Amino acid sequence: MKVSLFITCLSDAIYPKVGEAMARLLARYGVQLDFPKIQTCCGQPSYNSGYWDETRVAAKTILKAFNGSDFVVSPSGSCTYMLHHYPELFKDEPEWLDSARRLEQKTYEFTQFMVQVLGVTDVGASFPHTVTYHPSCHGTRLLGVKEEPMKLLGSVKGLQLVPLPFAEDCCGFGGTFALKMPDISGAMVTEKVDHIRETEAEVLVGLDMACLMNIAGNLRYREEPVRVMHLAELLYEGVKHA
Repeated sequence: MKVSLFITCLSDAIYPKVGEAMARLLARYGVQLDFPKIQTCCGQPSYNSGYWDETRVAAKTILKAFNGSDFVVSPSGSCTYMLHHYPELFKDEPEWLDSARRLEQKTYEFTQFMVQVLGVTDVGASFPHTVTYHPSCHGTRLLGVKEEPMKLLGSVKGLQLVPLPFAEDCCGFGGTFALKMPDISGAMVTEKVDHIRETEAEVLVGLDMACLMNIAGNLRYREEPVRVMHLAELLYEGVKHA
């Protein structure tokens, strides 16, 4: 089967090690990731700002990029959900609608692909640290990613998972929201970090680098010694040191 990596903007430009960790983990299960070079932004920033015509231009490039893929896997629940939203975006363009529906059916967030498609819940990792988990809004509420990361984390040897108080509260990023309403955004991420401090965890893990970037920035500002990792990074590091 042809499995393609949808890397997303942030992982591609700022956090490439997330994509590398995914690729190396999946290779352990015989999945050699394909990478269509014409892929671009999923269009979520412009869509959320009301520029739907411009969003369709980006979306059509994505549809072309992954037209020949059997599966598409991404390290972001937020961007994955945007691809799942394409049928609504193209509901009045029948020449693109079928392609949008096919893409929706074959696109998975990383932990969904590991658990639902590959049937993997234990990668053989060892990570002897206290960890707390932040469930990002889009991935949890819209895409429905809830049990998959818990199953993967629960199988890591030596890992102590500490519940995060008010875990499902937004971190305050929200893409353009953080730019349009910085005071509210800043208050939200400060509250999120307060709760992370309550856990006394060594590591904060999540599934979306946009949210993790926002939280990590507040942690650095407050000089908090909490390591921030994407779940793929944690699992791969745990496999290397198992």
